[in-house]
Amino acid sequence: MENNIIPITENEEFIFACSNEVRCFNECCKDLNQFLTPYDVVRLKNNLGMKSNHFLQKYTFQQIGPETGLPIISLKSDPATELKCPFVTQSGCSVYEDRPSSCRTYPLIKILSRSRETGKATEKYMLLKEPHCNGFDDGQKWTIQRWIDSQGLSIYYKINDLLIEIISLKNRLIPGQLDLASKHLFHMVCYDLDTFRKNIIQNELPDGFKTNKDIKEAAEKDDIHLLKVGLEWLKQVIFGGNDS
Repeated sequence: MENNIIPITENEEFIFACSNEVRCFNECCKDLNQFLTPYDVVRLKNNLGMKSNHFLQKYTFQQIGPETGLPIISLKSDPATELKCPFVTQSGCSVYEDRPSSCRTYPLIKILSRSRETGKATEKYMLLKEPHCNGFDDGQKWTIQRWIDSQGLSIYYKINDLLIEIISLKNRLIPGQLDLASKHLFHMVCYDLDTFRKNIIQNELPDGFKTNKDIKEAAEKDDIHLLKVGLEWLKQVIFGGNDS
């Protein structure tokens, strides 16, 4: 059986439940090919009490997106354990409060696309029904907004959308690969936030990239603030403008 992807409108209801009482519990936590967003990395490394570079080294690997030419971070999974998530246990997710956005939003899919020509954003939602998932058999009725609220998705979507803006700018203004310094800066700002903070404080950014007052002040505050300001700053220093 193949996955079934169903468009869903704003006020349309769907039934879904996920708990250890559902017979497919933990099935969606194996056979993984799971990308992490910058906000996912922050939440996970803080949950585990790790510095970002140590978290990245232990739990992730990097590849370059074939369409964007940008670094992508994915969770490592073990072939010996059916490619299971490193954080899943028999009783469920060990980092549940800070689980990645792709886990949190499931079975809802948000698609935010931007025109290469104009940068205009279009947002739509779909439901993903996978053959192994029994969550649709019974449960509470949801709308898109009720599901977003129940899963704490608003902050994830807000910060993830900043990354999509950067990807849109990259596709429109710099087709192909970034230069080495820009690629390094992109990885550091998006994923290795603790190293980014340290480099800002010590004025050790790659050649050609200068900090401003906002980014220096953000480095003294919390990770979330630094990430949001850092993503906006990244748009300016690599692409020289905003996506409008």
